[in-house]
Amino acid sequence: MGRMEADLSDFNIDAPRWDQCTFLGRVKHFFNITDPRTVLVPERELDWAKVMVEQSRTMPAVIFWQWVNQSFNALVNYTNRNAASPTSVRQMAVSYITATTTAVATAVGMNMLTKRAPPLVGRWVPFAAVAAANCVNIPMMRQQELIQGICVKDRNHNEIGHSRRAAAIGITQVVISRITMAAPGMILLPVLMERLEKLRFVQRVRVLHAPLQVLLSGCFLIFMVPVACGLFPQQCELPVSYLEPELQDTIKAKYREPVPHVYFNKGL
Repeated sequence: MGRMEADLSDFNIDAPRWDQCTFLGRVKHFFNITDPRTVLVPERELDWAKVMVEQSRTMPAVIFWQWVNQSFNALVNYTNRNAASPTSVRQMAVSYITATTTAVATAVGMNMLTKRAPPLVGRWVPFAAVAAANCVNIPMMRQQELIQGICVKDRNHNEIGHSRRAAAIGITQVVISRITMAAPGMILLPVLMERLEKLRFVQRVRVLHAPLQVLLSGCFLIFMVPVACGLFPQQCELPVSYLEPELQDTIKAKYREPVPHVYFNKGL
């Protein structure tokens, strides 16, 4: 019994099971928390998703699904922000409208510009829209962090102050992760589907094209979500020399010994 208690003494249910200072450890962590086996999806929802893909080629469908996608992304970005930075209802509304408008405008504009382009180029339009929208959606939904800064701490988790530069770095890393997450599925999948659709036996079963795309998209995401989330540490380390001058002065006045780095949670 004593041995069992000793083994569990350092256990923290809220802490990741793998070392988050290494890329492989972060990938294992995100593979674990995004494991699709933990979700049981009713068949009617799968059928709804299939219809969504099949009807996504017309202009009204492009507008509608970009709006739906960015509405969902706005909610994800809001819930995964640094929660220590409060956001008003007005700020959320402006952020939401700006982000969704950017996605729709990019998708519609690029669809019009690529009408005479090769079909494959047209298939990459959604990725361009998603990438552009992420560059707007995430900073807008987390603008309060950029305005007021996010909490930075010392190595002992003591709060030091708030830094706008730390917020900018964290949000930039999140934007890169989100675009990386979507890139393989939205860039490679159109190429793969174009090749497959030229095969005779695939042409005979057009009814399976949409389910096949859904399946392949799911396979890409199963792999890319943990990989993209693991690109950067959740708890970021930042040299004190990069902080705002006034915050550097505060740190020098508060600590007798030099503080080389501060730490902050970048969000997801």
